[in-house]
Amino acid sequence: MTARIIDGKALAHSLRTQYRERVAQLKTQGVAPGLAVILVGDNPASKVYVGNKVKACEECGVASFHHSLPAEAGEADVLALIARLNADPTVHGILVQLPLPPHIDVRRVLEAIAVDKDVDGFHLYNVGGLVVGNTIFPPCTPYGVQLLLETTGIDVAGKNAVIVGASNIVGKPMALMLLQKEATVTICHAKTRDLAQHTILADILIAAAGKPGLIVPQMVKQGAIVIDVGINRLPDNRIVGDVDFDGVKEKASWITPVPGGVGPMTVTMLIENTLKSAELRLGTGQGIGHQGWDSVTLP
Repeated sequence: MTARIIDGKALAHSLRTQYRERVAQLKTQGVAPGLAVILVGDNPASKVYVGNKVKACEECGVASFHHSLPAEAGEADVLALIARLNADPTVHGILVQLPLPPHIDVRRVLEAIAVDKDVDGFHLYNVGGLVVGNTIFPPCTPYGVQLLLETTGIDVAGKNAVIVGASNIVGKPMALMLLQKEATVTICHAKTRDLAQHTILADILIAAAGKPGLIVPQMVKQGAIVIDVGINRLPDNRIVGDVDFDGVKEKASWITPVPGGVGPMTVTMLIENTLKSAELRLGTGQGIGHQGWDSVTLP
């Protein structure tokens, strides 16, 4: 068996084509969707990620507002900028690029973003909404993984789903989203003993540990769906995932490549959430999985 490729780049391109139509429709109603991105410091990787997000905005016709602050900027400076963006009607989504310098409290910054502009899905309100199933803006990477899984046509209900990595950004919200789809979920983390005894039972294996080559063929069940969230740069400058792609593809039924799998979908879901924010303000709510502001009570 050789796994079929889950092409995140192709799905992202298809969705962004649809987004251009949604943006055009919004503009006919007097709304130009806008995403504000805040970058603190000069982390090279963060600059690349921000550049990709700005490029995606341009591709879809979404206005992007890029705010760069020096690494020595104080927490008060970041909070003041967020307050201004919260009050700006031309901004429908606010994203603070992580990581932040160590002297800035990440949680305090993320909680300062208005719930209705939290398009990264990191506010406690949106994270908590995952538990009860009515999150307006799901975290972008798990959201993208969910759509990639849907492209396989396989119903996840009743399947054993194993997630390797328990981060607040991917692992934990991914588990909650899979539970909503009635999968049986196991989360593995750095202190999990005998990792292979868990992964070998997975019908759906999601690797999000940030360790290149962590998942090898003998850890994978024959016919499993393997989603590789890892993005790791090797000393020779190659980008690889957490999965031994060449080996695992001979056992899996479906697999995502790195690059070209989850990465493009993460950025695309950021645009989806931004459009959803703009649509919800108009009361149209055309976004994927839309539930509407009338279904929740904002704090």
